Amino acid sequence: MAQQEYQKYYVPESSPWPIVGAVALFLIAVGAANFTVEMTKGKEGFGGWILFAGIAMLIFMVTGWFRNQIHESMSGLYSDQLGRSYRQGMAWFIFSEIMFFAAFFGALFYARTIAIPWLGGASNNAMTNEVLWPGFEAVWPLLQTPGGIESTQMGWFGLPLINTLLLLTSSVTCHYAHVGLEQNKRKQLSVMLALTIFLGCIFLGLQAYEYIHAYDIGLTLDSGVYGNTFYLLTGFHGLHVTLGTVILIVLYFRVQKGHFTPDNHFAFQAGSWYWHFVDVVWVMLFFLVYIL
Repeated sequence: MAQQEYQKYYVPESSPWPIVGAVALFLIAVGAANFTVEMTKGKEGFGGWILFAGIAMLIFMVTGWFRNQIHESMSGLYSDQLGRSYRQGMAWFIFSEIMFFAAFFGALFYARTIAIPWLGGASNNAMTNEVLWPGFEAVWPLLQTPGGIESTQMGWFGLPLINTLLLLTSSVTCHYAHVGLEQNKRKQLSVMLALTIFLGCIFLGLQAYEYIHAYDIGLTLDSGVYGNTFYLLTGFHGLHVTLGTVILIVLYFRVQKGHFTPDNHFAFQAGSWYWHFVDVVWVMLFFLVYIL
């Protein structure tokens, strides 16, 4: 009976990066919350500095962790079994992100189809409606708060439509970059990946400009449930596009160093999966937030 051959399974040493990342995310959460309150109410505080410290620590963590991972990969420490583990881990990570956005889309669905009709007197709640919000009209988007703050709806035509076309185009260029890697066409890989990064940066710049325009027309975080859901969904998506762009930039520099081959390029594949995921989320967001 032939002896079964086992592959080695690399187990890295204890790493400081998880705890550094946890502290960075905590500082970002605290800093962002305080900075938002300070900006909304016109107060001065330390929210912006805490947010900046968290972002700086997160960049430091990502840089160090990526460096360690690249060194391990290029040193030949990984096996086929470890590669399968990475694929499973990335699949579960994207699934968790799907659930993350599903929660916010669920909140939007609840507000539009349950809470607002209920306030409008649906399900025999006429008296409750008059007590809670006299004269309330069950329409979406809800452009007025009980306190009398009025806002304006953000239309789908213009910047949102341009950003949608940009992300859809970037998904195509990312796919052809992957095809170029699989076919060992390094020039196609570099050009298409660089174009994908460029389109992602343009998207982020236009989204920042859109936020400036939104505040000019009165759509702010004080604009009730419509403003809250708008900024939560578009803001968190923008954060994911930022992360995806950073990942693609790292992959681009690795491509220039010749790190990937047609048979060994899971890091590139994982980055491609993530980028296609944020593109799909934006298409859903475009229809559910801007159009419907």
